[in-house]
Amino acid sequence: MFRRLGQDFQLRKVKKILKQINALKGKMSSLSDQELVAKTVEFRQRLSEGESLDDILVEAFAVVREADKRILGMFPYDVQVMGAIVMH
Repeated sequence: MFRRLGQDFQLRKVKKILKQINALKGKMSSLSDQELVAKTVEFRQRLSEGESLDDILVEAFAVVREADKRILGMFPYDVQVMGAIVMH
């Protein structure tokens, strides 16, 4: 029973992050290709200034999702993004 409670908590946490990523979909789709590339430089800078991977996770995943759509022509499903969050 207690193991199940932990799994439910983890799933809620992942879904909350996914919701934040999905909320950035419009913002990311409005960026130019050059602006998307510049986000990588921005993320590196933020990390070098002491931010953690968790601090940039939502925006970084939203950028990657948009890049996937533009480059591969495929938009990752929510469940795929959830798997990536868990693996992070």
